[in-house]
Amino acid sequence: MHLWLDWGVTKPTDSRDFSFTIHNRLDHGNYGSLGRTGTIHTPHGDIQTPAFIPVGTKATVKAVLPETMAELGAQALLANAYHLYLQPGDDIVEAAGGLSRFMNWPGPTFTDSGGFQVMSLGVGFKKVLAMDASAQDDDVIADGKQRLAHVDDDGVTFRSHLDGSSHRFTPEVSMRIQHRLGADIMFAFDELTTLRNTRSYQESSLERTRQWAIRCIDEHQRLAVERADRPYQALFGVLQGANYEDLRRKAARDLGGMDFDGFGLGGALEKTRMGEILSWMAQELPENKPRHLLGISEPEDFFEAIEAGADTFDCVNPSRVARNAAIYTATGRYNVTRAENRRNFGPLEDGCDCYTCANYSRAYLHHLFKAKEVLASTIATIHNERFTVRLVDRIRAAIDSGDYAAFKADFLGGWLG
Repeated sequence: MHLWLDWGVTKPTDSRDFSFTIHNRLDHGNYGSLGRTGTIHTPHGDIQTPAFIPVGTKATVKAVLPETMAELGAQALLANAYHLYLQPGDDIVEAAGGLSRFMNWPGPTFTDSGGFQVMSLGVGFKKVLAMDASAQDDDVIADGKQRLAHVDDDGVTFRSHLDGSSHRFTPEVSMRIQHRLGADIMFAFDELTTLRNTRSYQESSLERTRQWAIRCIDEHQRLAVERADRPYQALFGVLQGANYEDLRRKAARDLGGMDFDGFGLGGALEKTRMGEILSWMAQELPENKPRHLLGISEPEDFFEAIEAGADTFDCVNPSRVARNAAIYTATGRYNVTRAENRRNFGPLEDGCDCYTCANYSRAYLHHLFKAKEVLASTIATIHNERFTVRLVDRIRAAIDSGDYAAFKADFLGGWLG
């Protein structure tokens, strides 16, 4: 018997509905009226957009119960298909009733395709949005790293980071894994390049990803018919193209004309140009389908991305920095292990509505980190995830009320000031 906790989220049904409704537009953003609010409808419930989607890579947001993530306002969680394939195995997740039931999460779920590992394992770069583009080299690899993934036109051969065993991912394999995982929103298998790759490689990679997108759709549609008794799973195409406007627009036109339910805005790009690059894609994509920006969570980035047309976002950063004692506040980020917090009995952030700020002090969290207690990560992560989810909720409310410009100026004045 499965325990399905009810926190006001629609329980799963056999409905095959997936849709996106636009509510209001941001008329005075940096990129015209690309920004909007809306609702993504899924079989496991609705997502009000813009929305931050916390990352639970291995079917868990590290150190935090799924029930707690729901209580702090997360509308959906994103897990990693590659990691769940390796451990515990997508067959086990399927046997448990799918990702949501396996982790006792009451709302919608996303799974990425494994395409990110082409870059992160293939060339050893850290999980960052942008990287140095000053030197181009198609055989690029990070210092001190060993290549664990090899790309060809048919797919990718990975060597497991867990035990060194060899695995083959193709568009069809990725679709089969993600269907077994059962997420409401899946992403097509793509190749994530780096900014260090040459223009010629970016062009060939873009065509490879286009061909893989076609194969993903074909396999997805076949599996949807074969598994018609299960809740519908939406498929998002993933756009690449690095910093090149013509490649980004081409990717958007190519994939925008395919039978995808939405789109992932992916790839390495220069952070200082993020809004400009996102706007190129948003201008070309069908406006009645949602756009998910892969891998951002810094507060200042949300404003730029939303103005450029992104609807949802995911990133591990709020939980990752929390495990290193970094705490988000409206006036910037601080490290709770600094000496001045040793006798500070105030909350992590004045005015915060999260459970940890209501019950625990900076001094207590300082002690937990210094004592290397696991609870430190839990307390810090709950606060950072609540801060991030709440910020995007407030941006959404400000767009709907017409107060976006004032809210942006006020928040960034404190965060960056």
